[in-house]
Amino acid sequence: MAAPLTRPARRATLRPGQRSAVAAFLVPFFFLFAIVLLAPIGYAVWMSLFQERSSGLGFGGTERIFSGFGNYTKVLGDQDFTGAFLHVVLYCAFYIPVMIGAALALALLIDSAAARAKRFVQLAVFMPHAVPGMIAAIVWVYLYTPGLSPILDWIQGAGGSWDFFSNGHVLSSMVNVAAWQWTGYNMIIFYAALQAVPREVIEAAIVDGAGELRTALQIKLPMIRSAVTLTLLFTCVGVVQIFNEPKILGERAPGLGSMWSPMMYIYRVTFERHDYGLAAAASLILALVAGLLSFVVTWIGNRGKTA
Repeated sequence: MAAPLTRPARRATLRPGQRSAVAAFLVPFFFLFAIVLLAPIGYAVWMSLFQERSSGLGFGGTERIFSGFGNYTKVLGDQDFTGAFLHVVLYCAFYIPVMIGAALALALLIDSAAARAKRFVQLAVFMPHAVPGMIAAIVWVYLYTPGLSPILDWIQGAGGSWDFFSNGHVLSSMVNVAAWQWTGYNMIIFYAALQAVPREVIEAAIVDGAGELRTALQIKLPMIRSAVTLTLLFTCVGVVQIFNEPKILGERAPGLGSMWSPMMYIYRVTFERHDYGLAAAASLILALVAGLLSFVVTWIGNRGKTA
């Protein structure tokens, strides 16, 4: 009988001193994880199971009543909440292709051999991301406002007209604000991934007669698929929580309404209606949707790797 070629792996054992060192590193992490993440989620779950009801025309005070899943059925039956998700789906249909496509195109252009002033272009495109989201929305509101906007002056000077706050154009106005802020950030991720593509693979493609465009589309792009999946994951999770753009632009665009996005719905229910149980239920449903969306995007990305 032939002897086995490899020995079975031995299970590593830690000495008492090493166990104490491992515990010293892990205990602070799990303590902060429990305090910062698990405790707020648990408190939100507990709040979502109760409703506050007034008695005696409001003069008898309010009392907290256990309602079970009453808040969940109430928020899922609210057309303002479900309609807000449809608004976000429509927004994603325009925003994600525009922003991801622009970031990919810029990263591939900067990575090409003919590109010049790469550092300056990277810095110039990334700079809008350094502006806080609320400030960026305010800046663009001024750029969209008649009488203040040089953009509208140029359009009118050319004989045209445009209303950035009209019902037909306000969606593209919001997409423009978000794309302006996030294109540079994602371009940096794509460009960093392109630097990891083996140069010998690109040189072999060029020797075989592939041009710049074919090399970019058929060699570079498939090799940074993981980076594209990662940015799609972050973008989807961020878009579900969109708040700044519709909140600020909604001050000039009445067609958006005060509950255009799920986050705006939660904000209004919390700070105007003071219905904290309903807001907690809506928040948990939103978190569940974001988690499911993340799973779907990751699953599609992994399936693309194995295909």
